[in-house]
Amino acid sequence: MSKILLIRGKKVMIDKDLAELYGVPTKRLNEQVRRNIKRFPKDFIFMLTKKGKDDLVANCDHLQTLKFSPVLPYVFTEYGAVMLASVLNSERAIKVNIQIVRIFTKMREMLLTHKDILLKLEQLEKQVSQNSGEITMIFTALKSLLNPPGQTGRRRIGFRRQEEGK
Repeated sequence: MSKILLIRGKKVMIDKDLAELYGVPTKRLNEQVRRNIKRFPKDFIFMLTKKGKDDLVANCDHLQTLKFSPVLPYVFTEYGAVMLASVLNSERAIKVNIQIVRIFTKMREMLLTHKDILLKLEQLEKQVSQNSGEITMIFTALKSLLNPPGQTGRRRIGFRRQEEGK
């Protein structure tokens, strides 16, 4: 899961990380992709820009080797990572592909769980805001009970000094 990154609003994996998982050099992986480019539409794969690569290298310690590489890396979405298994036809590719599918599925499940929690919090917030007017009314009633209106102008009991008057 640590190799899955969020780039351009999509969960993706870098060609270098995928090549490492599949046990092939990055150059060979990209070679196979170029040979089978029809299997990789734009929503499966895209190439990083120079600025995107620099940002990636700055934020991900394990990609420091890309810093001085003149080649811009390919970035694979979930579908592109799965499609790689058909291009790299080996026993290891199949096993890695199964793991990648499981990880992306688990991430999707976690997002759905968080979404449910956020919806429940939003419902609670609405209930509290609806009840806040009623709560304010209750406090106003309690204050009026603690300070009845007739008590403020009552006559004092006890001795008075002459300067106080009656």
